[in-house]
Amino acid sequence: MNGKGKYFIVALGLILLGLLFWYFSNIVAYVLVSVVLSFVGRPVVDFMNGLKIKNWQVPSALSAGITLVLLWFVMVMFFRTFIPMIAAQAQDLSNIDVNAAMRSLEEPIQKLEALVTKYSADNESFDLKAVLVDNITSFVKISDVSDIFGSLVGTLGNAFIALFSISFITFFFLKDSSLFSEGVVLLVPARNEDGVRHVLDSIKNLLMRYFVGLFFEVILVGFMVTIGLTIVGLPFGTAVVIGLFAGMMNVIPYIGPIIGACFGMIIGIATNLNVDFYTEILPLLGYMAIVFATVQVIDNILFQPLIYSNSVNAHPLEIFIVIIMAGSMAGILGMVLAIPTYTLIRVIAKEFFNNYRFVKKLTEKI
Repeated sequence: MNGKGKYFIVALGLILLGLLFWYFSNIVAYVLVSVVLSFVGRPVVDFMNGLKIKNWQVPSALSAGITLVLLWFVMVMFFRTFIPMIAAQAQDLSNIDVNAAMRSLEEPIQKLEALVTKYSADNESFDLKAVLVDNITSFVKISDVSDIFGSLVGTLGNAFIALFSISFITFFFLKDSSLFSEGVVLLVPARNEDGVRHVLDSIKNLLMRYFVGLFFEVILVGFMVTIGLTIVGLPFGTAVVIGLFAGMMNVIPYIGPIIGACFGMIIGIATNLNVDFYTEILPLLGYMAIVFATVQVIDNILFQPLIYSNSVNAHPLEIFIVIIMAGSMAGILGMVLAIPTYTLIRVIAKEFFNNYRFVKKLTEKI
């Protein structure tokens, strides 16, 4: 068989493999989630595997089972603690009288409308009040608790299947850290087996550090936002909901903190509509802005260099360019997946294309 025939067969095989992954996308998603969970739980498994009680060592199956139980315990406690707070906050939002709220903000709204009209190109009047009423009404409707839980009940069957599948797969990934690698190796030619094994080991080590670091970053950012907002005067339940959302949005590089801060400001205004805007709401928004800015400074100086730079061994400017490119191609999802995907590409390039100077320079730290 000539070279063109080989390339044709390889291309055809890749296309068929892609179609297979697309057709079984749910199963692929379960496997990928299980891989991430196994990365997070791997330090616990390794710790337990190293324990010795006299001459007895903890079996790998027991270590994996205990770690899996701990992972689910943390998630159950998370939902059990925070879901009631979120539901209570959503109920409060759904009870807001939007028209009455707009009447209480009449004066600052009129000033903003006059300012926008003054500096607009055509000097046409701008009805800010109508825009706010429409947007806040839709936001409040989204917060309707009955709709939220109704949609959750409708997906319980699929959720149970997903949870069981993910748990089953995660257990075996925790029990045998090389199981996923061995499955991938089966798909490549024998002559490339050693290189692929080395690539998978490097990817596993880098991504495990990344996901573990990301997990702790979400917790720490959410905790700091919650404490800060509680100190500046927000009720603890409201501060927890905002902190939880801000921590999760922080996973999205660069624009995630802005989304979290805007959400917090909206909740801050919505829960204080019965007080004077200039003497109560405006100072509160200023204090909230200080909290979000302070948390971001700490995150940018302390957390992100450790996670986004050291964990994947890449320059911060390099990471920034990759994230911006991924965002322009695939939006927010692209920004979230940019760093893990770039890590995978760099490791593969180092193993198989290291004879190029450009690749050597980009991968010299891994």
